[in-house]
Amino acid sequence: MAKIFYKVVLTVAFISLLHSAISAAQHRSYIRLNELEFTHLPLDVFIQTLLSLFTIMYAVLHLAGDFKEIKASAELENKSWETFRNIPSFYVFSHRGGKCSPSKASLEESE
Repeated sequence: MAKIFYKVVLTVAFISLLHSAISAAQHRSYIRLNELEFTHLPLDVFIQTLLSLFTIMYAVLHLAGDFKEIKASAELENKSWETFRNIPSFYVFSHRGGKCSPSKASLEESE
C-alpha cells in the first residue's frame, strides 16, 4: 500500500516538475517577445521547481528500498574464510588427475 502511495507521489511530482519547466520556457519566450531583459524566473515557478525536486527525491528514497553500507567490509563480516575461496569460476572438472588414477586407467584400458 505504501509503495503505491509513493509511486503516485512520484508521478505527481514529475508532472509538477514538467509543468514548472514548461512555465519557465513560456516565461522566457514572453521576455524575448517583449524584448525585456531576463533577470530571474518568477517566484512561483522557482518554488514549484524546488518543491517538485524535493518531493521526487523523497519519493525515490522510499521506493528504492534498503541501501547497503558504503564500507566494503560491512558485507564481508558475516562470511567465513572458506567462502572467500569458494569461487565457481575457478572450478576445474576436466583435469589430468583422472588419467593418473589407477582405477580410472584400468577402466579405460578395458573399454
